[in-house]
Amino acid sequence: MVAYPFSALVGQDDLKLALQLVAVDATIGGVLVLGDRGTGKSTAVRSLAALLPRMRVVSGCPYQLDPAEDHAHCSPGCPVAASGATPQAAEVPVPVVDLPLGATEDRVVGALDLEAALARGERTFAPGLLARAHRGFLYIDEVNLLPDHLVDLLLDVAASGENVVEREGISVRHPARFVLVGSGNPEEGELRPQLLDRFGLSLDVKTPQELPARVEVVKRRTAFERDPKAFVARWAAEESALTTRLRDARGRLREVSVSDGVVERAAALCQALGTDGLRGELTLIRAARAAAALAGDGEVADVHLRRVAALALRHRLRRNVLDENGSVARIDKAVAQVFGA
Repeated sequence: MVAYPFSALVGQDDLKLALQLVAVDATIGGVLVLGDRGTGKSTAVRSLAALLPRMRVVSGCPYQLDPAEDHAHCSPGCPVAASGATPQAAEVPVPVVDLPLGATEDRVVGALDLEAALARGERTFAPGLLARAHRGFLYIDEVNLLPDHLVDLLLDVAASGENVVEREGISVRHPARFVLVGSGNPEEGELRPQLLDRFGLSLDVKTPQELPARVEVVKRRTAFERDPKAFVARWAAEESALTTRLRDARGRLREVSVSDGVVERAAALCQALGTDGLRGELTLIRAARAAAALAGDGEVADVHLRRVAALALRHRLRRNVLDENGSVARIDKAVAQVFGA
C-alpha cells in the first residue's frame, strides 16, 4: 500500500510539527489530536512513518528488538533466542499499528498460541499489538471511547516500557516502547485524566476554512487516488529532504544544549499557568530540544519554547469555567508575560 506523502499535506502545521517532534525524540510521550473528522489525522501518522529511516531489528524476532539491545530477557518466548543461532540483523519499516476500540485484551498484550497448542501440543506465546508496535507508533482512533480496561493496560505499559503477560501457564516479558498517537472528537466524550496526562503533546485540528486550501486538498487527494505512484514521485524530492532532516535531527539531539536560563523560563511559564506536577516542564524542554534539533540549532532558545508551548501545555491546564478564550489563549498570554511581547 502506497502512503500519501507527508510533504503533500496541506496546512495542519501544528499536527505536522508535533509528529516530527516525537519522531525525533520518542521520550516526549506521544501526540493527542482532537478535532473534526476527515482532517488528515491518520493520514499524517502513516505518512510520517513511511518516510522515517528504516530501523534495524533482529531478523525473525517477534518483538522487533534492536540488534544492539540485550536479548537475554526475551529468551522464554523468543524463537530466535531459543534457536541458539547467532542473531542476524535486518532493516524494516517503522511500524504503525492500529488499536481498534473493540480489541480484546488478548489481542493487545498477546496470549497462548491456540493453533500451536491444538495442532502440535506446544505451549507458545503469540505476541499482540504491543509487540508489533515496539519502536514504532501505536495509533488509536476515537481514543476517548477506549474501554477502561484497555486504558489501564496502556497506562501500565506506558509507565514501565514493558509488557508483562502472566496467564495460561505462560510467563513473558518484552519491551513495548512506542509513540502513542490518539485522535478523537471531544464532542463524543472526554479522555480519562490519567491517559490524557500520558500524552506529551496535544492539539486541536480543524477543517480548513480558506477556500484555496480546501480546493488544494481535494486536488491533491484526487491526483493521488488517480495515480498513487506518479503522485508520490512528484513529491519524492521533498520527502527525501524531510527524511534527511529527521535523521540529522535525531543524530544531533543529544548535542543540543539547554541553558539554566531556558529551564528557568520554562518553569516560570508552567508556574504562571498553574500546571500540576512537573511533567509539563520536562515535556516542554524535551519538545523544545527536538525543535532546536529539527532547526539545526545547537542550543535551545526562547523561540523554540514559544513554538512548542501550546503543544506541550494546553492539555495540562486546570479548567476555568469562567474563561471563554480557551487554553491556547491562556498560554499565549502567559508566554507574553514570561518572554515579553
